[in-house]
Amino acid sequence: MAIHQPIDGRCAPALFALRRARFFEALGSAAAVIPAAPLAVHHADCEWPFRQNSDFWYLTGFDEPDAVALFLPHRPEGERFVLFVQPREASAEVWQGFRWGTEGAVAHFGADLAHPIHELAERLGDYLKGAEGIAFRVGKHPRVEPLVIAAWAAQLDRAPRNGHAALGLVAPDPLLHAMRLRKTPEELERLREAARISAEAHELARQVARPGLSERQVQAVIEQHFLEQGARGPAYGSIVAGGDNACVLHYTANNAVLQEGDLLLIDAGCSLADYYNGDITRTFPVAGRFSGEQRALYALVLAAQEAAVASVKPGFTAEGVHETALRVLVEGLVQLGLLVGEVDGLLEQGAYRHLYMHRTGHWLGLDVHDVGAYRLGEHHVELESGMVLTVEPGLYVSDRLPVPPGQPAIDNRWKGIGIRIEDDVAVHERGHEVLTAAALKSVAAMER
Repeated sequence: MAIHQPIDGRCAPALFALRRARFFEALGSAAAVIPAAPLAVHHADCEWPFRQNSDFWYLTGFDEPDAVALFLPHRPEGERFVLFVQPREASAEVWQGFRWGTEGAVAHFGADLAHPIHELAERLGDYLKGAEGIAFRVGKHPRVEPLVIAAWAAQLDRAPRNGHAALGLVAPDPLLHAMRLRKTPEELERLREAARISAEAHELARQVARPGLSERQVQAVIEQHFLEQGARGPAYGSIVAGGDNACVLHYTANNAVLQEGDLLLIDAGCSLADYYNGDITRTFPVAGRFSGEQRALYALVLAAQEAAVASVKPGFTAEGVHETALRVLVEGLVQLGLLVGEVDGLLEQGAYRHLYMHRTGHWLGLDVHDVGAYRLGEHHVELESGMVLTVEPGLYVSDRLPVPPGQPAIDNRWKGIGIRIEDDVAVHERGHEVLTAAALKSVAAMER
């Protein structure tokens, strides 16, 4: 059964209060309804370990399921931040662990008012009265959505008599996600901590990996380190992929035996108690030495990754980072004979996609694939200080995708080589910081 512990002491209440103040300012005169995550059933009557909704956590720091937060800028001071939570109940806490209850929601989480969650349906309509709009994400919260719709419908029914009703439902996502995209100094410190723990785990994995060991044994070393360092555990399903398994981008079976002569690709990162994440990929030879083909492709991916990392700076774009890596990869593949043609034409045609089929990175934060727009209309979002993204080019040589017309058949000596190199990079005013630099990646460091 799920066990819920009190909030980690490093999560300062003042930080969440500051976020709420910014959110209130962005809301204007609209009210926002932000639900927590529910428990999710794994099988029978057993639940998955609880994972809070990131938007709810970002504004409240409250780490219990089935709660709802109301943000009511149209209400008087002392009534603007309201939490509906599970009440203290001894019989439930015996089975599922500690609850803060309504008193704790006010005393420890800064709520102006707090009520038991079973009172939401009764009270929601009154709290939303007078708001010019209702910010609520439709389609994501099936237990709460009917209550929000009913409260709004009641306002609309009364509008001909009293002249007051919320003008409409709007999504809070654009406001919240623009805030979450730009990390504060406190958030960057948490991401540095996640990067530190994740990098240490990768270094440990490289020390223990050897032919005859199973992928799962290496995974165990990584995830044990996460837990020993106080993280919640892995931020996502750890990928520990030997040989041709590395050519499956989301391989998580992790049940093969490591073979002499193969590469091992590890994509793993930890999630901290306050949900900030690391996300690192390293690839190295299981037996300690690259073959000629492995070394050539590894050096190419590393060159692409380093060029892309170097391009990260304010005013550039995530799309530009991708294009930087992609051009280096395609130029190198032409030199190695795995592609033929003019580089610009190959890029335009996408003739490389049987060897490199994903983007070069994503935003990172409370979610591994964090929120925030990459483009606004026709314009790509420019990088700004405080943004954090991964940079992760790769090459995957296999028979899984057909070779495009006009491109050479792949010689068997290249097949089964899968390589990805990924770092977490924070944008600074004068450039960038590689948060995961402690995980080594040079050709020399990968051999022993």
